Amino acid sequence: MVTTDLNYLDATEIAELIRAGRVSSVEVVQAHLDRIETVNPKTNAVVTLAEGALDAARAADEQLAAGAEVGPLHGVPVTVKDSFDTAGVATQRGSPIFAGRIPDTDATAVARLKQAGAILLAKTNLPEFSYWIESDNLLTGRTNNPWDLERSSGGSSGGESAAIAAGMSPLGLGSDLSISLRGPAADTGIVALKATHGRVPMTGVWPREPRLDWHAGPMARTIRDLALAYSLLAGPDGADGFSDVPRELDTGLGPAPDRPVRVGWLVDSGLGPVDPEVAATVQAAAETLQAAGAQVESVTIPAMERDNPLEIFTRQHVMEMKPSVREVTAGHEDQMFTYSKTLLGSPDTPIEDYVQAKEGIERLRDAFTAYFQRYDLLLLPVTTIPAHAHGLEKITLAGQTLDPFHVSSTTVPFNLTGLPALSMRFGTTHDGLPIGVQLVANWHAESTILHVATQLESMSPVRDQHPAI
Repeated sequence: MVTTDLNYLDATEIAELIRAGRVSSVEVVQAHLDRIETVNPKTNAVVTLAEGALDAARAADEQLAAGAEVGPLHGVPVTVKDSFDTAGVATQRGSPIFAGRIPDTDATAVARLKQAGAILLAKTNLPEFSYWIESDNLLTGRTNNPWDLERSSGGSSGGESAAIAAGMSPLGLGSDLSISLRGPAADTGIVALKATHGRVPMTGVWPREPRLDWHAGPMARTIRDLALAYSLLAGPDGADGFSDVPRELDTGLGPAPDRPVRVGWLVDSGLGPVDPEVAATVQAAAETLQAAGAQVESVTIPAMERDNPLEIFTRQHVMEMKPSVREVTAGHEDQMFTYSKTLLGSPDTPIEDYVQAKEGIERLRDAFTAYFQRYDLLLLPVTTIPAHAHGLEKITLAGQTLDPFHVSSTTVPFNLTGLPALSMRFGTTHDGLPIGVQLVANWHAESTILHVATQLESMSPVRDQHPAI
């Protein structure tokens, strides 16, 4: 097997090959280190290599040769967004304020991948404190999209998405406040899962505010890798108070539904204008599912027209994020990047507006509760536009000039409500960029998403396409 083959195999197949003795962990890790050396100068996706990855690979090969019982990711390299603590490996959070910071312990999610046999290969880039739609900061710079280096790979898990898309890693960890797993995945043509809020503990991931909106989750190139990683990551850890659902509840693909899946799809319904190519891709995915036997129909969700989720999020996050940003940047004002300056310079949210935002979230939860009495799944865009140029200052769609954060109007509702959502590629723009679709299910119904995503992946017109970088 040649090195280039190894760089685009998924984690599941790599693990199978290692267990079968057809390839060694050392070969796999070295292939990915070589790929990082070749590609990372162009993308700047990887910011820190984990020392000892090759030693860990040698140990993994020795354990296998000795007949040891091994985990499902034994000897497989993984990468991790630089907001997750990694024992003995720098976790700098995209800011000079944390330059050289080396944690003593792993974040729970990192520890669980290691317990399954995975080998930490590298840390990946992010915006300052994970708070923006593009991965750029004063400490480690800007990440470029491997499909077009003049475009963003998204934020805040943009380094992770670029690394996986470009063959530097088969599997990784990201986090998601409003778009940060799903948007970067859509921008680079990979897959990502934001599970139900609390299913994957946030212990050892920073920042944590606002606690009710942050999620951690897996990123990969195949749905089966997402399912495998999710089965390893899900469940309480005794430290994160929001991670309190029994571990045995719906932690993988599970049995297939015994009836046609009921799917509603939309491209608007209060979300604002969407790029025509993005809208067409969502419709194509809906038609594909219908042809495969699903019960599919166009829907609206009136609650999102009454209580615009993006406006709610904006009112809420200014109130909840400013205190922690102000605290961590005190005395380091010269080391603040664009977003922190903008946030701290914005007016405080009046308490009346904050309470109204919380009430709006409650109405959205009620609306989705009713929706999922009738449907198993919601299909909609991941982002309102495909991967954008660096330094986005405004979006122009349907004759409207919009704030750059409009890119996330289609993902924010599911952070506010904590619903599980998955991003996967299903189309291509006229100039060759990936277009994603988003699948959303009821709380704790991750297996529904994974089943439908697996089916959609098998019929995708863009399977096994990789950037020519």
